[in-house]
Amino acid sequence: MEDTLISLLETLKYPVYRQGSIEENKPYDPTFITFWNRSEDGVSFYDNTDYLVSWLFDVNIYSNDPTLTYSVQRAARDLLKTNGWTITDRGYDAASDEVTHTGRGFSCLYLEQIQ
Repeated sequence: MEDTLISLLETLKYPVYRQGSIEENKPYDPTFITFWNRSEDGVSFYDNTDYLVSWLFDVNIYSNDPTLTYSVQRAARDLLKTNGWTITDRGYDAASDEVTHTGRGFSCLYLEQIQ
């Protein structure tokens, strides 16, 4: 499911990284997106096999342009919602390691039916 999330977010034309994976000495991109898999839970079981999996991710947008921080967050939320994801909140501030960048995030959920 991470590959699906990454592929969708990359259509926004900004770099996508796993949260915390940017190299220590690498300068931040002007605008970029991160994600973190908060949980992957079996929801429906039959014969000791899960048939429905709930994936919960945090998606964060960071930018040196505060206007983009908000507009890219809205675009990412709309994109995921259009592609079958449930957006579980309106958003939140995300801490940035760089004074030049602001951060904004949201949580999203995908229910994957296992065949």
